[in-house]
Parts: sequence; structure tokens; C-alpha cells
Amino acid sequence: MLLDTNVLIAAFIARGNSSEVFEHCLSEHEMITSQWIVDELEEKLSGRFHFSKSEVKGVVALVMGNAEMTRTDGLVEKVCRDADDDNVLAAALAGKAVCIVTGDNDLLILKDYRGIKILTPTDFWKFEARGG
Repeated sequence: MLLDTNVLIAAFIARGNSSEVFEHCLSEHEMITSQWIVDELEEKLSGRFHFSKSEVKGVVALVMGNAEMTRTDGLVEKVCRDADDDNVLAAALAGKAVCIVTGDNDLLILKDYRGIKILTPTDFWKFEARGG
């Protein structure tokens, strides 16, 4: 299970679907992430969302302490319009993720990448109800 940066951010800025998905994945799934995702999370939380250095450090520690860090050099081929999204696909592929949970339309339009389901947080719950 790989949670995209936008889902991780939403999980920490508001109570709601993304925070529920995050909490569920903490207890029920092996989460996968990458240094690229962690770096982007750190950058966005401290920049756009004005988290303090200690808040960012706490979020990063929670994510990294509960997720397997994948190592990847990226994708060989360009898949997404936004090259940053290829980093998410590469991390999911390297970590053998079952699905990517994201709110990013450039990823969602793919629906599936090499057998990895690409789902919104809402669709994730339907996926879970069917047994993942």
C-alpha cells in the first residue's frame, strides 16, 4: 500500500477520509514509501502548510517508522504528464505495492499501472470491502 504525498498531507492537516485511510493502513497493511515522497511531504508541510520544524520532524518520523522505504532510480519510460508522478509509480513498483492511494488526477487517470491499482481514498474503502 503506497499513500501518495497528497493523501499523507491531507491525513495530517484535517480529520477525514485521508486520515482514516492512513490510520487503517498503519494497523492493517504494510505501507510503502520512498525518499522522494518523504522529501516532498517535508517540503510541502513546511512550505505551503507552515508546519513547524518539530511538527514536520514528527510527521516524517511517523511515516518513516511505519513504512518500508523503497529504493528506486525512477522509471525507464515516461508514463505521466507530470514527471514527479513517475516517482510515485517507481516507488510503488519497487515496493511491490498492491495499490496507490492518491488524489492526483494525473495518476488516477491510469487506473492501474503494471497490476498496481490506483485509487482515490474513497475508492480505497470499496477496494478493502472487496478484500483488497
